[in-house]
Amino acid sequence: MPFVGWLVVAVVLASATTGLLWARRHLLLVSVVGRSMEPTLRAGDRVLARRVPLSRIRPGDVVVVVAPAAMTAGQPGDGEPGLLIKRAHAVPGEPVPVDRVPLLRQRRERVVPPGQLVVLGDNPPFSYDSRECGYISEPDVLGVVIRPRLPAD
Repeated sequence: MPFVGWLVVAVVLASATTGLLWARRHLLLVSVVGRSMEPTLRAGDRVLARRVPLSRIRPGDVVVVVAPAAMTAGQPGDGEPGLLIKRAHAVPGEPVPVDRVPLLRQRRERVVPPGQLVVLGDNPPFSYDSRECGYISEPDVLGVVIRPRLPAD
């Protein structure tokens, strides 16, 4: 193969590698487990999420967060933290939704504090969310779902 041919191959491989690294750093592919987001999402659905900071999340966004330690304590697993897919209900600076999340009545804040998020499942009887664990902290917020219900393999 002439030099130009090798150069083209090298450029294509470098571009593909850069694209894959970018995707891995900015996107998450998550499978839905359980019924907490029905009817929006169902068990077995796969969603694509974009990693974003808490400041870019708006109420109503479907988000991916790290499951609180209390939820995963004693669960068998491979040491990886579990993930939850929930709907952002209140973001920093918004009123604390004590009517929907009675657990937060015990707190003195009238607004959601900086670095915190209130999340709820769309199917409350089957959802582990802020009603049980309170606020989700900013380091545990991974991203916003940008493409729900991806086709299976």
